[in-house]
Amino acid sequence: MALLGRTANGLFWMHRYIERAENMARLIDAGLRLSMTNLSSGPEEWQSVLVSAGVEAAYVAKYQEFDAPRIIDFLLRDLDNPSSVLSAIETARQNGRMVRTALTRETWEALNNAWIALKRRLSQPIRDTELPGILDLVKRVTAEIRGAFHGTMLRNEIFDFCNLGTFVERADNTARILDVKYWVLLPTHSSVGSSLDNFQWGSILRSVSAHRAYTWEYDAEYRAVDIIDFLIFNRRMPRSLVYCYLCIQDSLTYLARAYGTEHACHETAAAIGARLAGTDVHGVIDGGLHEFLEALIVDNNRLAREIASSYSFYV
Repeated sequence: MALLGRTANGLFWMHRYIERAENMARLIDAGLRLSMTNLSSGPEEWQSVLVSAGVEAAYVAKYQEFDAPRIIDFLLRDLDNPSSVLSAIETARQNGRMVRTALTRETWEALNNAWIALKRRLSQPIRDTELPGILDLVKRVTAEIRGAFHGTMLRNEIFDFCNLGTFVERADNTARILDVKYWVLLPTHSSVGSSLDNFQWGSILRSVSAHRAYTWEYDAEYRAVDIIDFLIFNRRMPRSLVYCYLCIQDSLTYLARAYGTEHACHETAAAIGARLAGTDVHGVIDGGLHEFLEALIVDNNRLAREIASSYSFYV
């Protein structure tokens, strides 16, 4: 029997916001690492994080200057920012409560415990020295939710809607984290390919917990072309764009079987998957990395809207 649209909606958005909480922590981590390598010591690296997180307009509506501590607070704990870590975990829990009977006890408890821990820890402004520990806490509690979910949930349509939420959000974030590097202003053009440039690319890998995995697939040297290839095209890297779309297409295929029909979202996901399969890292770089990422983010957002429409999320 098909899920009610509002249940599918709750599951999808619960997992999007769990992923968003973790991903926002990863974006802050990327900004923090990159700011430590920017010799100009200007605000550009933090402004780039706002741009890549898609919340620059919301920040500018509230604040006049790009001040690093204020930006970090806005991304981490400002409830006026619906994509902040605190807002995201709040919204994830609200959706989880709405679909509580569709979740295992272990999954719900992991989500509720994460909300309690983060609400307590983010109740006060965060000092600079506390920030790395806070970011680690966000990654740890969201990983515990994921572990409970994958360890206890039946692989049915409930699982598939959750999976879609996770990987639609993750694809968006991987593209945005790569775009952070694009927007960071290096001191001079001569920095491209330099030890500073390579260190910044290494920081991007660490921000998505992919540093060691990268060294297993490539040699230890940080090369932009290899890192872009790893985070876009590697089929075994769980945060790569190709991996995300393999998972999205799998879940949509299972839903098509369960519901007996395909929708526009199936065509869109297949088209994005075919685009990823039909090019390589050199094609992306030649055509413009930023342009490629920007187009994928737009299409990924369209896919999310089509999933909502196809499965009557708001009925």
